Amino acid sequence: MVQAAPSPALIDPAARIEPGVELAADVRVAFGAWVGQGAQLATGVHVGANASVLPGVSVAAHAQIREGAVVTRPVPPGAIVEGNPASIVGYVDTGNMAAPAAASTAQAKTGVQPVGVKGVTLHRFPIIRDLRGDLTVGEFERSVPFVPRRYFMVFGVPSREVRGEHAHHQCHQFLICVRGSCAVVCDDGEQRVEVLLDGPEIGLYLPPMTWGIQYKYSADALLLVFASDYYDAADYIRDYAQFKALAAKARAA
Repeated sequence: MVQAAPSPALIDPAARIEPGVELAADVRVAFGAWVGQGAQLATGVHVGANASVLPGVSVAAHAQIREGAVVTRPVPPGAIVEGNPASIVGYVDTGNMAAPAAASTAQAKTGVQPVGVKGVTLHRFPIIRDLRGDLTVGEFERSVPFVPRRYFMVFGVPSREVRGEHAHHQCHQFLICVRGSCAVVCDDGEQRVEVLLDGPEIGLYLPPMTWGIQYKYSADALLLVFASDYYDAADYIRDYAQFKALAAKARAA
């Protein structure tokens, strides 16, 4: 199949592009938008009408800046931002998936559901209700598919902030939002889905080579993450373009 060549940037005549701005292929800048000096717009970026990108700010590939947004800091790949100052409200090409409701306790005990991204599964644990307080439980190597060597907790995250934005070469992770809620974007380099974690009986398994992003934290959110390995900085993949290339290489092998 012959792929079409990238199109040049498409700039509305009523948009204002300051000197020193870097525009990649397939960039679109709509009516009344302003892009400040030294800003960088990567491939496929769309800047909506009357939006502003401040000087020196970088906007990564295929990000979308909605109408009237004021972008004051870097925007990651595929992010959708809005508001003043702009914050991330979603990601392009992401299907939303809420945790499945269990029809019965029996279903809940064995509730494992693929989400459409390679190897990623959503787990629902049983809830044992009691007048003295409720309990939910999971077992490692049974309901959680590995034995952890490390855990960490994320809390006190301002609602506009984003965590994660990386993948692992070898490490497995299992996420439970034990209080409040947050959204997790899972990406295998081809498919991407957003999963809402909003109960302590819901867990999300991320195998190695899954790009993960956590955002939309509620004010009271407490995210518990189990990891299969001790911390190793070399195991992290923090550049999305590098992750995409590694994932494509693995699929071709």
